Amino acid sequence: MNIDITTPALLFPAITLLLLAFTNRFVALANLVRGLRVRYKESPEMRKTLFGQIKNLRLRLLLIRNMQALGIASFFCCVLCMVLMYLGRQVIADYIFGASLFLLLGSLLISFVETQISTRAINLELKDLEENTPS
Repeated sequence: MNIDITTPALLFPAITLLLLAFTNRFVALANLVRGLRVRYKESPEMRKTLFGQIKNLRLRLLLIRNMQALGIASFFCCVLCMVLMYLGRQVIADYIFGASLFLLLGSLLISFVETQISTRAINLELKDLEENTPS
């Protein structure tokens, strides 16, 4: 397969939007962690429920960090691919572009897993609300 310099450039908007979305997820989780920390200290009776949520958040933060790392590596490979094309190293550039695609695929896969975990966390929160709501 022969690609030109515009092919990796097509991934720039997609990767930057994904990185923005991943950063927004991270900021939302950071705010949630801060809120849970306050609730944990103020409500000793809820510590068991909150501990489960905190454990869940720790895993999600790890996944988001890895999503971001793979996304950044993918973006780096896109830029490196373009530089190699500019320098006339087409074969190496093709392999680097392939690596970029696989890194992006890995980032998306981790994003999917994190979304599933996030859904379970919301369901835990809803279950807690249902249990504490009078009939």
